[in-house]
Amino acid sequence: MTTDTPARLLQLLSLLQTPREWPGAELAERLGVSRRTVRRDIDRLRELGYPVQATMGADGGYRLVAGKAMPPLVLDDEEAVAIAVGLRAGAGHAVAGVDEASVRALAKLEQVLPSRLRHRVSTLQAATTPLTTGDGASIAPETLTVLASAVAGRERLRFAYRAGDGSPSRRLTEPYRLVSTGRRWYLVAYDLDRDDWRTFRVDRVGEPFSTGTRFAPRELPTGDAAEYLRQSISRRQETYGFVVGFAAPADVVAPRLPAWLGTPEPADGQGCVVRGSTGDPVEWLALRLALVGHEFTVREPPELIACVRELGARLTRATS
Repeated sequence: MTTDTPARLLQLLSLLQTPREWPGAELAERLGVSRRTVRRDIDRLRELGYPVQATMGADGGYRLVAGKAMPPLVLDDEEAVAIAVGLRAGAGHAVAGVDEASVRALAKLEQVLPSRLRHRVSTLQAATTPLTTGDGASIAPETLTVLASAVAGRERLRFAYRAGDGSPSRRLTEPYRLVSTGRRWYLVAYDLDRDDWRTFRVDRVGEPFSTGTRFAPRELPTGDAAEYLRQSISRRQETYGFVVGFAAPADVVAPRLPAWLGTPEPADGQGCVVRGSTGDPVEWLALRLALVGHEFTVREPPELIACVRELGARLTRATS
């Protein structure tokens, strides 16, 4: 019998978070208490904001249902390890759809994981290799969690940085946001030594650590971290515009097209048009458009048209 009320409530909550209905008698047996005590504990959980639904009947049953807000979850060891490994695997490759919220969740989870579970997570990840990776460079999940924690805690961040030409430097920054382009992670931060805003590719960041010094957030020039990153990338590299028409509707193409390439717009008939710009090689863009999986027509630029034509001919010859 569990006489410690908080411990019993946590145990009860863990049981209710299993997707099934629990008869009152079974809960009482599991907890080693009376049915009356179970009813009182259910009332306590409801007061704490957990939406516990009761069913009428001879024995009565209880089920945790969806409410207006996300209540804290209680995870056992195996569940915590599984979630941490999954978040680490996704975060390390900047997969489209795995954005800053996922990294924040990973940072929170790893902060409270007991050392024995943290060791199990590291062991599992070291022993497994993904069959496929994202288009961008792989990065250490630990790096992302340190950066995300500094962003959330508004703490100054130090790290080593390797520029595009390979030159090393040390940076002291006020981190503002982590931004995922789907291929890479970037940190938007105020560089204190250079007295200006900067963007940093996270796969080039090394040895990051929070200094513990808090700061008041500055106002970002563009007001939006994603827009600032887009403008920053455009300034640093030569880009070209492209226009591509797809035979499929916009709502069908959009989920299969990386957001940084542009947003599909409805066109005449059943198709859609994508207008965007990129600094990536035309060969890469041609392959990425083909991976959308729908018929498309390149309207411009001429270099992309020629590249797609040559790629199509090469693939045709490969099947001859």
